[in-house]
Parts: sequence; structure tokens; C-alpha cells
Amino acid sequence: MTSDRRTFLRNTTLLSSGIFLTPKQLFKPGKPTIGLQLYTVRDAMASDPIGTLAKVAAIGYNSVEGATYTGTEKFYGMSPKDFKAVLNNNGLKMQSSHYRLGEQQEGDKIVQGTILHDWDRVVDDAATLGLKYMVCAFLTPSERGSLDHYKYVADQLNIAGERCKKSGIQLCYHNHNFEFIKQDGKYPYDILLGSDKDLVKMEMDIYWVTKARQNPISLFQAHPGRFPLWHVKDMDRTPEEGFAAVGTGIIDFKEIFRHKKEAGLKYFFVEQDNCPGSPFISIQESYSYIKRNLV
Repeated sequence: MTSDRRTFLRNTTLLSSGIFLTPKQLFKPGKPTIGLQLYTVRDAMASDPIGTLAKVAAIGYNSVEGATYTGTEKFYGMSPKDFKAVLNNNGLKMQSSHYRLGEQQEGDKIVQGTILHDWDRVVDDAATLGLKYMVCAFLTPSERGSLDHYKYVADQLNIAGERCKKSGIQLCYHNHNFEFIKQDGKYPYDILLGSDKDLVKMEMDIYWVTKARQNPISLFQAHPGRFPLWHVKDMDRTPEEGFAAVGTGIIDFKEIFRHKKEAGLKYFFVEQDNCPGSPFISIQESYSYIKRNLV
């Protein structure tokens, strides 16, 4: 049994028995920042956000990225002030959070708390929480469309990014693989990269870039400094190319991390959309590999 595994078991035992480690016990000065995208533990966050964040911190993560705000205009059911207090109590910092574009309606109702609707309040809440980055997380199928529509999206990102800038926050766009399906010989991702490079940065999801048969390092080289955020997510060795804990799949993260300065990397977040068992076991595996090999 590895020392990291022993630490995980010890900490989870303490948590389950109601003995919580203080931030001072969990985190030492100079400890590298290792982040988790909370979508990975979304079910646990929905049922018990306070307990879940304590478990995430006990594993060793000290940074998180949010996945829930849209519609409720709260962070996991809490106001920005209350949620920030929970993070602080666990020695966690939320550097970034995901948001929807908001062009697609739910039924016949617009979705508040999105880039297109009530964005001023969204940014104000993000500033209260202390976010450094706000990320357009995903475009639904109806929000994709033609290259001209992607130009519209890029224009809206510029507008949203300008509003973020006024509050000292950087807007980013998070990719999947659909942005790399060519239309008229062009990638929609290139259209999005045509947005203002200062107002709109990119959060590279390394798994989805790989899934799209693109080279992350080539993108860093073509657009240096444009990728301050990464999703660190591995691809398994099956024909389906499913999600995997970092270090257990086929992606060469050691080589990719050698180019972090070229990319402009500031923060990265482990993410695993689906886990074969408990997501806490998967995020422990990812954390252990990253701590030993990447930071």
C-alpha cells in the first residue's frame, strides 16, 4: 500500500467519524496547487456539499472549479458568501467556475445566470466568491450551428469577457471535441480562437482535444499564452476511449506539462466525467499520480 493510499484511508476514516482536519493540518506553505473540477463528484455535491468538500480536501486537493450556478444563481445551494466560508473552512480556493451560454431555453423560459442572461449579477457573485476565472463550459447542439453562428458566439464571449475584466476576472472557453468537426474546411474552434485574445482565454480539456485527434502541444505553440486553465483527464486503453484516472490511460501528461509555460498555464483541474466505482477512489488515484509525477 502506498503512502498516498494510507493518507487517503486515514483521512476518510477521520471524516466519516466526524473528526475534521483543519486547513492548517491539511496544507503546508509552498504546497503545489492541485485542483479538482467538482463535476467529477457532482452527485455527492448535490446531496452533501459540505461533507464532500471536506473529503476532497482530505485527499489533498487545495483548489476546485465549480460546475453549478446556472439557473439557481447560487453555488451548490449557497450564497457566494456562505459558500466561500465553507471553502475557507476546508482550506480550499475556488479559482474558477463553469457557466452556460444561455441561448438555449428550458421549455419556453430563458435560463438566468448565464452569459446571455443576468450576466452582471453572475459576475458580481463570482467577484464576491473571489473567482479569478469564469468559463463558458459547453455549447448545446442548438447553440453550435454554422460557422457564422460560432462567430456570433465569439462576439458574445468578447462582450462577456469585457464585463469580467471590469471585475478583475478572466473569461475562458472550455472545449469538447465537437469544435474540431470541420465546416467548409474550417474548425469552429478556430473561429472561437478568433475572439479577442485578451478578453477570452481558453480552458483546454486535454482529453477532448485528444479525442478529436488534435495535439495539445501544437495548439499551445500556435497560440502561446492562450491556455491558462487545463482539464487534466485521461483516456483509457479501450476501443471506446473512455475516461480514466490520470496516469492510468494513454495521454502523455509528462510531455504536455513540459509545455505549461508556453501554454500560459495558471491552474489545472482533475476531471473524470464518469468513474468505474466511487469517484473519490478515482480522484485519489489522479491526485497521487499528479503529486508524484507532474508537480
